Amino acid sequence: MDALQMLAEGFAGALTPANLLWVLIGCLLGTAVGVLPGLGSSMAVALLLPVTFSLDPTAAFIMFAGVYFGGLFGDSTMGILMNTPGQASAIASTFEGHKMALNGRAAQALATAAIGAFIGGFIASIVVVFVAPALADFSSRFGPAEFFALAVFAFAATSSVVTDNVIKGLTALFIGLGIAVIGIDGVSGAPRFTMDSPQLFDGVSLVTVTVAILALGEVIYVACLERHTSDRSLIRPTGRPWLSRKELKEATPAWLRGTAIGLPFGVIPAGGSEIPTFLAYGVEKRLDARRKDPQFGRGAIRGLAAPEAAGNSTTGMAMGALLALGLPISATAAIMLAAFRQYGLQPGPLLFDRAPDLVWSLLASFFIAMVVLLILNLPFAMLWAKLLLIPRPYLYAGITVFCALGIYATSGSTFDLLMLLGIGVLGFLMRAMDYPLAPLIIGMVLGPLAETSLRDAAMSANGDFSVLVQGPITISLYALLALVLAFSIRNRVVARRREKQQEKELVLR
Repeated sequence: MDALQMLAEGFAGALTPANLLWVLIGCLLGTAVGVLPGLGSSMAVALLLPVTFSLDPTAAFIMFAGVYFGGLFGDSTMGILMNTPGQASAIASTFEGHKMALNGRAAQALATAAIGAFIGGFIASIVVVFVAPALADFSSRFGPAEFFALAVFAFAATSSVVTDNVIKGLTALFIGLGIAVIGIDGVSGAPRFTMDSPQLFDGVSLVTVTVAILALGEVIYVACLERHTSDRSLIRPTGRPWLSRKELKEATPAWLRGTAIGLPFGVIPAGGSEIPTFLAYGVEKRLDARRKDPQFGRGAIRGLAAPEAAGNSTTGMAMGALLALGLPISATAAIMLAAFRQYGLQPGPLLFDRAPDLVWSLLASFFIAMVVLLILNLPFAMLWAKLLLIPRPYLYAGITVFCALGIYATSGSTFDLLMLLGIGVLGFLMRAMDYPLAPLIIGMVLGPLAETSLRDAAMSANGDFSVLVQGPITISLYALLALVLAFSIRNRVVARRREKQQEKELVLR
């Protein structure tokens, strides 16, 4: 009842004209960048980060949440119509969604995706309202050793479990950690890796790094890629943009199963919604194989419904984990965590006590954003597709200028512009060589927390580092990490054996 009362107060704050406007702007921007190939919600949040410091924190985070959810809606639109998913989280939806579009059911596919995203996000928002305060109370038991274990869990999961190449994932993580330690050491006062440059004594701005890696580097990569790829044909949906009773009956169980699969992954730092979307797709495919008339491979509506619901339910729960634990599970969540710190706020139990108006208005805005996104995407999907008509040179040049203006407006330093260019080139090289970007961002965001927690734990135990593995929470986190790593290694071994078996069969044929 306390949660419902606080949620009602949150709706009172979120339903003001100004905050409703920020919800709408966030949803519009998120959907727009999701539709454009190669762009995503992480880029949009990174671009907006420098220009939102003049906003009230509640308005800024309401807009960020709209961008986060809206990006998933837009990603699936392009995956269905062009077979080019904007982000990895939309790949699973593309398998059956694009086949539906090829069969003349593009309008129904877009409706399935929009309703699935709405159901997954709405149910996740309900769960977050009741789970987030409990998670915050639980996190109040965390000390330095527990926070260090949580950071190590996030580092290992995002760099080793999600990525295809562990070496590349760990390399990206250590690059992020290396950037994070540049500057004056807060304890000893000694400069670290500053190369005697006064401009680096305060460290490298997290805003500069996120904009450079996720926006400028991505734009350079996509612009180069455009020169070597031909335009794919855009399927124009015709017919009814709603689902029949039979289609609703077919899709509803898949929506619910996908939502149930996605919810737990919202509190596990495993890279975001890529894993749950593929799991949801795999479950539906196995269930379809038992039917008398299998539909997968021919445009099965359940193969689209389940991944869409799973992706949005994961994102909704991820926002709860971010607020209650300060734990980012994806690059976009990591940028939002950085935004909290820029406003002088620390997600966790203290946030619920010190800024309840912000927390509950933000939670209430999740429900509003789901309704707004359903209205924007269910009937107007083809209007969003017209964004593809924007000439690519103008689009990429505009984003580049926006990157530079945002950084210069926040710092007023030409050195930061040079840093933006240099780190942007680094981001481009990482993308070109298939290095994951999320470990770098999470390493930079959580690196200071891990360092501070390690030092505090060691000093409190008079230099005895065994304190890091003594508490029940730390032992549980390390045990869970060991299970996750073991499961990941097993899956990779099985996948390699399967590939070798397939190669042998091809040779024998």
